[in-house]
Amino acid sequence: MRLQLALAACLLTGTAHAATDIDMFFPVPVQGKLSTEMQRLVDVFNKDHPDIHVTPVYSGSYDDTNLKTRAAIQAGKPPAVVIMSANFVREYVINDEVISLDPLIQKDGMTETQFMDEFWPALRLNATEQGHAYGVPFQNSTPLLYYSVDAFKDAGLDSDHPPVTWQEWIDDARKLTKHDGATTTRWGLMMPGTYDYCGWITSGLAMSNGGDFYNTGYGGEVYYNTPTTIGAVRFLDNMVHKAHAMPPGITDANAVTTAFFQGRTGMMILSTGSLSFVRDNMKTPYRTAFLPRQMVNAAPIGGASLIIPKGNTPDRQQAAWTLIKWLTSPEIAGGWSRFTGYFSPRIAAYDLPEMKTFMAAHPDAKVALDQLVYARGWFSTYNVVGVRKALEDGVQAVLSGKATPEAAMAKAQQEADALMHPYVEQTALKIPE
Repeated sequence: MRLQLALAACLLTGTAHAATDIDMFFPVPVQGKLSTEMQRLVDVFNKDHPDIHVTPVYSGSYDDTNLKTRAAIQAGKPPAVVIMSANFVREYVINDEVISLDPLIQKDGMTETQFMDEFWPALRLNATEQGHAYGVPFQNSTPLLYYSVDAFKDAGLDSDHPPVTWQEWIDDARKLTKHDGATTTRWGLMMPGTYDYCGWITSGLAMSNGGDFYNTGYGGEVYYNTPTTIGAVRFLDNMVHKAHAMPPGITDANAVTTAFFQGRTGMMILSTGSLSFVRDNMKTPYRTAFLPRQMVNAAPIGGASLIIPKGNTPDRQQAAWTLIKWLTSPEIAGGWSRFTGYFSPRIAAYDLPEMKTFMAAHPDAKVALDQLVYARGWFSTYNVVGVRKALEDGVQAVLSGKATPEAAMAKAQQEADALMHPYVEQTALKIPE
């Protein structure tokens, strides 16, 4: 009788099954009030899913999130979900630190291909490996060219026709640059030269110059010391040291946007993910455009995917999967896109009435979608942060006038090859006897 009463009490109070507690690491890699909005979304999810309780943990930048996730895995306390930089997913697969999502997808009655078909094709390379899904695209971007309408008019340029080619880009940047004696009062172009941003932008320029930046099917090969990448770095060198249209040295994203808002640069390269921040803070008219091309239109995919690290219990994995599906649903993904500026990775989000209204009112958000036709996978390798840093050190040296593009890229290739050698030795150089 006591047991029956206890069971009845549990059923009446709804405590027969305790909620599954999971944590989610999330970064805030671009400007804006993303942290507050993420907490709001989690609160909504928790209210609608009483059997799951999610605790969001702000984990810093993309690189910080990667370090904290790895430390938690090694400590035996992995987070259930991580919003992970999309180009880190391959390394997590190589290191056996992330679960394949295929069983969870199949449990829902879908194949991996059917599930990934719901996302933009350009995003799939950084979410899958060897035909298996390891990440679900969540917040995604491409680099955009932002330009000031007033600055274009002041320089005698047509704001309806932004630069399309590298030569036009150099020419327009020269015209936009203004001096007051020895002081530059307005630069033609600015871009972030800090780690992560620098490598991302350079990869886009290298691809636009007609080349590949890395081996998309293998984690141990990059193409730094090639004519296409050297040419991309030489373009930046010319913009700084020959055209004198971009400031020398290393500028961070905050300094770039501040200069743009204050009229101290006519153009800037920045992420799609900064659109809402720019829209909220730019007090004069601006527009967005494709990255200008040299040989072909090209842009690297950026942003993050949702992953489930290894080491979680089946219950936590299932709860994590429920959260992932909810966050990437058309309604939530569309809302996150409108709030942040990232484009929605879920194609169906753009069929929603609220999304159609938003896109009609904000043509600056459509450029990233149009650019997706030419987008490619984001640079991903074994030891990706170190390999990326080898390139970025070289580009920063060029921007600072300390190295030629040829010397900088030769050194970057040598350092990258050394960092990837352990993986290469275990895979490509290991021949069956």
